[in-house]
Amino acid sequence: MDRHVAFLRGMNLGNRRLKNEELRSHFEALECEGVATFRASGNVVFARTATSGDLTAELEAGLARALGYDVPVFLRSAKELLAIAGQTPFSPKQVGASKGKLQVALLKKKPSASAARKALALSTDDDRLTVDGRELYWLPAGGISESELDWKAIESAIGPTTVRTKGTIDQIASKHFG
Repeated sequence: MDRHVAFLRGMNLGNRRLKNEELRSHFEALECEGVATFRASGNVVFARTATSGDLTAELEAGLARALGYDVPVFLRSAKELLAIAGQTPFSPKQVGASKGKLQVALLKKKPSASAARKALALSTDDDRLTVDGRELYWLPAGGISESELDWKAIESAIGPTTVRTKGTIDQIASKHFG
Protein backbone atom coordinates (compact mmCIF):
# COMPACT_ATOMS: atom_id res chain seq x y z
CA MET A 1 0.00 0.00 0.00
CA ASP A 2 1.42 3.35 -1.06
CA ARG A 3 1.56 6.27 1.37
CA HIS A 4 0.79 9.81 0.21
CA VAL A 5 0.09 13.35 1.34
CA ALA A 6 -2.72 15.31 -0.26
CA PHE A 7 -2.36 19.07 0.03
CA LEU A 8 -5.76 20.61 -0.58
CA ARG A 9 -6.12 24.14 -1.88
CA GLY A 10 -8.56 26.62 -0.35
CA MET A 11 -9.55 24.66 2.74
CA ASN A 12 -11.01 26.50 5.72
CA LEU A 13 -11.13 29.85 3.95
CA GLY A 14 -14.17 32.09 3.92
CA ASN A 15 -17.39 30.10 4.23
CA ARG A 16 -15.69 26.79 3.49
CA ARG A 17 -15.14 25.33 6.94
CA LEU A 18 -14.41 21.65 7.34
CA LYS A 19 -13.37 19.93 10.55
CA ASN A 20 -10.46 17.51 10.34
CA GLU A 21 -12.71 14.63 11.48
CA GLU A 22 -15.03 15.26 8.54
CA LEU A 23 -12.11 15.53 6.12
CA ARG A 24 -10.72 12.21 7.38
CA SER A 25 -14.10 10.54 6.90
CA HIS A 26 -14.28 11.77 3.29
CA PHE A 27 -10.86 10.26 2.56
CA GLU A 28 -11.85 7.00 4.25
CA ALA A 29 -14.96 6.90 2.04
CA LEU A 30 -12.57 7.16 -0.93
CA GLU A 31 -10.89 3.89 0.14
CA CYS A 32 -7.95 5.55 1.88
CA GLU A 33 -6.51 3.94 5.00
CA GLY A 34 -4.55 5.22 7.97
CA VAL A 35 -5.90 8.70 7.28
CA ALA A 36 -4.42 11.49 9.39
CA THR A 37 -4.76 15.24 9.07
CA PHE A 38 -2.13 17.80 9.95
CA ARG A 39 -3.38 21.18 11.07
CA ALA A 40 -6.66 22.56 9.76
CA SER A 41 -5.37 23.68 6.38
CA GLY A 42 -6.02 20.66 4.19
CA ASN A 43 -3.00 18.41 4.74
CA VAL A 44 -4.04 14.74 4.62
CA VAL A 45 -1.69 11.78 5.07
CA PHE A 46 -3.03 8.40 3.94
CA ALA A 47 -2.30 5.02 2.40
CA ARG A 48 -4.04 3.59 -0.62
CA THR A 49 -3.58 0.61 -2.83
CA ALA A 50 -2.28 1.63 -6.23
CA THR A 51 -4.97 1.92 -8.88
CA SER A 52 -4.73 1.96 -12.62
CA GLY A 53 -6.35 5.41 -12.72
CA ASP A 54 -5.27 8.89 -11.77
CA LEU A 55 -5.40 9.06 -7.96
CA THR A 56 -5.41 12.87 -7.92
CA ALA A 57 -8.42 12.95 -10.25
CA GLU A 58 -10.20 10.31 -8.16
CA LEU A 59 -9.66 12.31 -4.96
CA GLU A 60 -10.74 15.58 -6.58
CA ALA A 61 -13.92 14.00 -8.00
CA GLY A 62 -14.78 12.28 -4.71
CA LEU A 63 -14.25 15.44 -2.66
CA ALA A 64 -16.30 17.50 -5.13
CA ARG A 65 -19.18 15.02 -4.83
CA ALA A 66 -18.97 14.98 -1.03
CA LEU A 67 -18.49 18.71 -0.46
CA GLY A 68 -20.35 20.25 -3.38
CA TYR A 69 -17.40 22.33 -4.60
CA ASP A 70 -14.10 21.75 -6.37
CA VAL A 71 -11.09 21.01 -4.19
CA PRO A 72 -7.77 21.06 -6.07
CA VAL A 73 -5.51 18.27 -4.76
CA PHE A 74 -1.71 18.43 -4.93
CA LEU A 75 -0.56 14.88 -4.28
CA ARG A 76 2.91 13.81 -3.20
CA SER A 77 4.20 10.33 -2.38
CA ALA A 78 6.07 9.70 0.85
CA LYS A 79 9.32 9.62 -1.12
CA GLU A 80 8.53 12.93 -2.83
CA LEU A 81 7.61 14.59 0.46
CA LEU A 82 10.86 13.44 2.08
CA ALA A 83 12.77 14.88 -0.88
CA ILE A 84 11.02 18.25 -0.45
CA ALA A 85 11.79 18.19 3.28
CA GLY A 86 15.44 17.54 2.46
CA GLN A 87 15.73 20.53 0.13
CA THR A 88 17.77 23.61 1.02
CA PRO A 89 16.88 25.84 -1.93
CA PHE A 90 18.47 28.99 -0.53
CA SER A 91 21.79 29.59 1.16
CA PRO A 92 21.96 29.83 4.95
CA LYS A 93 23.01 33.47 4.52
CA GLN A 94 19.86 34.24 2.47
CA VAL A 95 17.61 32.45 4.95
CA GLY A 96 19.30 34.16 7.90
CA ALA A 97 18.80 37.58 6.31
CA SER A 98 15.08 36.98 5.82
CA LYS A 99 12.46 37.81 8.42
CA GLY A 100 9.98 35.64 6.50
CA LYS A 101 9.36 31.92 6.51
CA LEU A 102 10.47 29.75 3.62
CA GLN A 103 7.39 28.77 1.59
CA VAL A 104 6.79 25.82 -0.73
CA ALA A 105 4.30 26.24 -3.56
CA LEU A 106 3.23 22.77 -4.69
CA LEU A 107 2.42 22.47 -8.40
CA LYS A 108 0.24 20.01 -10.31
CA LYS A 109 3.03 19.24 -12.77
CA LYS A 110 6.62 20.17 -13.44
CA PRO A 111 6.61 23.44 -15.40
CA SER A 112 8.32 23.69 -18.75
CA ALA A 113 11.66 25.48 -18.78
CA SER A 114 9.96 28.47 -20.42
CA ALA A 115 7.20 28.59 -17.80
CA ALA A 116 9.71 28.31 -14.97
CA ARG A 117 11.74 31.19 -16.43
CA LYS A 118 8.61 33.36 -16.60
CA ALA A 119 7.84 32.66 -12.94
CA LEU A 120 11.44 33.15 -11.82
CA ALA A 121 11.57 36.49 -13.66
CA LEU A 122 9.18 37.77 -10.96
CA SER A 123 11.78 37.10 -8.26
CA THR A 124 13.25 40.12 -6.47
CA ASP A 125 15.68 40.69 -3.62
CA ASP A 126 12.60 40.83 -1.35
CA ASP A 127 10.93 37.75 -2.84
CA ARG A 128 13.43 35.11 -3.88
CA LEU A 129 12.13 32.24 -6.00
CA THR A 130 13.51 28.97 -7.29
CA VAL A 131 11.87 26.01 -9.00
CA ASP A 132 12.77 22.38 -8.44
CA GLY A 133 10.56 19.77 -10.08
CA ARG A 134 6.93 20.28 -9.07
CA GLU A 135 7.80 22.80 -6.35
CA LEU A 136 8.42 26.51 -6.37
CA TYR A 137 10.32 27.68 -3.30
CA TRP A 138 9.71 31.23 -2.12
CA LEU A 139 11.76 33.10 0.46
CA PRO A 140 10.00 36.36 1.32
CA ALA A 141 12.00 39.10 3.03
CA GLY A 142 9.19 39.55 5.57
CA GLY A 143 5.69 38.35 6.23
CA ILE A 144 3.84 36.99 3.21
CA SER A 145 1.09 39.57 3.61
CA GLU A 146 3.74 42.28 3.15
CA SER A 147 5.00 40.78 -0.11
CA GLU A 148 4.34 42.45 -3.43
CA LEU A 149 4.93 39.19 -5.31
CA ASP A 150 2.40 38.78 -8.13
CA TRP A 151 0.94 35.30 -7.52
CA LYS A 152 -1.55 35.68 -10.36
CA ALA A 153 1.35 36.15 -12.77
CA ILE A 154 3.21 33.20 -11.22
CA GLU A 155 0.18 30.92 -11.55
CA SER A 156 -0.41 32.21 -15.07
CA ALA A 157 3.11 31.00 -15.91
CA ILE A 158 3.30 27.70 -14.02
CA GLY A 159 -0.29 26.74 -13.23
CA PRO A 160 -2.24 26.49 -9.99
CA THR A 161 -0.43 26.11 -6.69
CA THR A 162 -1.08 25.59 -3.04
CA VAL A 163 1.41 27.02 -0.58
CA ARG A 164 2.68 25.64 2.73
CA THR A 165 5.58 26.75 4.91
CA LYS A 166 8.67 24.59 4.60
CA GLY A 167 8.32 24.05 8.36
CA THR A 168 4.90 22.43 7.83
CA ILE A 169 6.34 20.16 5.13
CA ASP A 170 9.25 19.22 7.42
CA GLN A 171 6.91 18.47 10.34
CA ILE A 172 4.65 16.24 8.23
CA ALA A 173 7.71 14.38 6.89
CA SER A 174 9.15 13.89 10.38
CA LYS A 175 5.88 12.88 12.03
CA HIS A 176 4.55 10.55 9.34
CA PHE A 177 7.53 9.40 7.28
CA GLY A 178 10.60 9.92 9.46
